[in-house]
Amino acid sequence: MTEMTNTAAGNPFTYAPAPESRAIVDIAPSYGLFIDGEFTESSGQEMVKTVSPATEEVLAEYTQGTGEDVDRAVRAARKAFSTWSALPGAERAKYLFRIARIIQERSRELAVLETLDNGKPIRETRDADLPLVAAHFFYYAGWADKLGHAGFGPNPRPLGVAGQVIPWNFPLLMLAWKIAPALAAGNTVVLKPAETTPLSALFFADICRQAGLPKGVVNIVTGDGRTGEALVTHPGIDKVAFTGSTAVGKAIARQVAGTGKRLTLELGGKGANIVFDDAPIDQAVEGIVTGIFFNQGQVCCAGSRLLVQESIQDELLDALKRRLATLRLGDPLDKNTDIGAINSAEQLARITALARTGEAEGAERWSTPCELPSSGFWFPPTLFTGVTQAHTVARDEIFGPVLSVLSFRTPDEAVAKANNSQYGLSAGIWTEKGSRILAVANKLRAGVVWANTFNKFDPTSPFGGYKESGFGREGGRHGLEAYLDV
Repeated sequence: MTEMTNTAAGNPFTYAPAPESRAIVDIAPSYGLFIDGEFTESSGQEMVKTVSPATEEVLAEYTQGTGEDVDRAVRAARKAFSTWSALPGAERAKYLFRIARIIQERSRELAVLETLDNGKPIRETRDADLPLVAAHFFYYAGWADKLGHAGFGPNPRPLGVAGQVIPWNFPLLMLAWKIAPALAAGNTVVLKPAETTPLSALFFADICRQAGLPKGVVNIVTGDGRTGEALVTHPGIDKVAFTGSTAVGKAIARQVAGTGKRLTLELGGKGANIVFDDAPIDQAVEGIVTGIFFNQGQVCCAGSRLLVQESIQDELLDALKRRLATLRLGDPLDKNTDIGAINSAEQLARITALARTGEAEGAERWSTPCELPSSGFWFPPTLFTGVTQAHTVARDEIFGPVLSVLSFRTPDEAVAKANNSQYGLSAGIWTEKGSRILAVANKLRAGVVWANTFNKFDPTSPFGGYKESGFGREGGRHGLEAYLDV
């Protein structure tokens, strides 16, 4: 597979290939549904193929779940709820601790699997995704016997059966964000993974069996939007949790309205990364790269709008372009790879169309000089300059490795431009002045504000948005509230 190397930056040295072996992962040719503690066949006959975004190789086929399948899963979860919710918190915690330890033991296998199915670099799945997955289960295991001390009353009760729909950009991590607090609070779960990345959820089902989790506590039903709709609208669901696009989130909100179901939505974003003139340039450049090119920019809280103070704009952009020219794009299983594959042909088409719109509207496009692999779904790291707030690339979520650069002169102007978005999920501030960090952060309408860093996550810290980025919080003590009757 062709790789972009750092020779573009004038460095004559290149990296020798360092591929991670895929032999550690045993992917079955076909997968059914996980209902009531067992893998089972669907009531329908439709099967779907999941492919590797880097090579377009078919990895496996899986079941397109039907409404009848969803009903079976919900009934299994309802039956398990009475027993699971009655367990002492310390007993539920034992299962969560066991799941967390098994995830750690199988982390290399799961990292390779996630990279194969999603397309992100093994360096990210190995060093970011999997440690965070285990950390979330460890963290919420600790809460399971302390719910009365979480600030939601002396005896908070679980809601019942949670229907959870997760996206393809962080398949296993989003599963952990959803399942860990739900189980700690005493709920049972029916989860639908994304149609392009179902494998890690199916492997997690095996982990549940390995941990001895009681039957029906976690159920996995695969499929596309039809399966998700059947889950969201099922009358036996007490709580809906969705992470994904704003358009689908709005549709779910309409479907759930008036049903009495509890709902949390974590939707799109167009995060502003604000760099002031006193910021350390090299540190800021690394934060900008992490903010928008981590996971190929397929991150809801990506720092996709760079707001840079006018006096340092040229210096910062020169340094940023030099840094981008050193990024390595290619085989996601190579440990040296920085930029992996776009998740699907559909997503690549969306990124490509929005980038062309940016050019057509007059913004100046710069992409890193590299030869893209001949197979798979690829897009080079790209930035747009000469961008105004009216440009589509400054307003719409691209969900790809595309950065829009705007300038500002004063802190008030930076805040105004940062808040001039229908989204409100994330923001970043780069400055050496602590007083400026606090003053600006307090004015930003974003659920998460990072200071002199970006895309740092911790299970103890809540995450969520304002406006069209959704409502509710996941992570931390706050993440328990969505799964408790308070």
